[in-house]
Amino acid sequence: MAEVIKISEHPKYSKVYVVELEDGSTRLATKNLTPGKKVYGEWLFKIGEEEYREWNSYRSKLSAALLKGIRELVIKEGMRVLYLGAGSGTTPSHVSDIVGPEGVVYGVEFAPRVVRELLSVAEDRKNLIPILADARFPEKYAYIVDYADVVYADVAQPNQASIVNINAKHFLKAGGYLYLAIKARSIDVTKEPDEIYKSEIKTLEGGGFRILDVVHLDPYDKDHAMVLAQYMK
Repeated sequence: MAEVIKISEHPKYSKVYVVELEDGSTRLATKNLTPGKKVYGEWLFKIGEEEYREWNSYRSKLSAALLKGIRELVIKEGMRVLYLGAGSGTTPSHVSDIVGPEGVVYGVEFAPRVVRELLSVAEDRKNLIPILADARFPEKYAYIVDYADVVYADVAQPNQASIVNINAKHFLKAGGYLYLAIKARSIDVTKEPDEIYKSEIKTLEGGGFRILDVVHLDPYDKDHAMVLAQYMK
């Protein structure tokens, strides 16, 4: 990795940083909530007393959406985020960095093996709460999740938007926000991705969401789109 020349806050997205390297390349980063510790093999950058974690856009759909210029990063310091499809913690760890010690990330994941990896990440990140559960049944974790300012959904299921709607009804406050990573090939391999995106968006609108922006994630994730929406219940 080339030497760091400069680290500055992103001009558009709060709590996201741009790392300029000696070779002329740049990386997105978040300020590391757990200095000295990595989550998925990412690079660590240190300037003075502050440490930053590379936010790899080929490993994180939210990072890819930021690079593709999505309208806004609605996740802010101190917020409660319900993360559906938390996986082993790659993107949730960066969300954890952004919301900080006063915020909470509820990470819902269905696969026990993957949750074990998420638990390992959460050992150092006290604002990250792993939940072993099926996102189709939000009543199963309603005793843990009080409310959410933001729902982030990255679930490889055919009915992604419907899963979002039922979770929003349980937890998302009025005026709250949604990021939905639509995986076209997980929904229907026989249809064109744009046709699937339109269908999922229509389902979200039927559930009370107003669509604010949609960006395609190519080349970082093929046949994926990120939807930003606001809950107008």
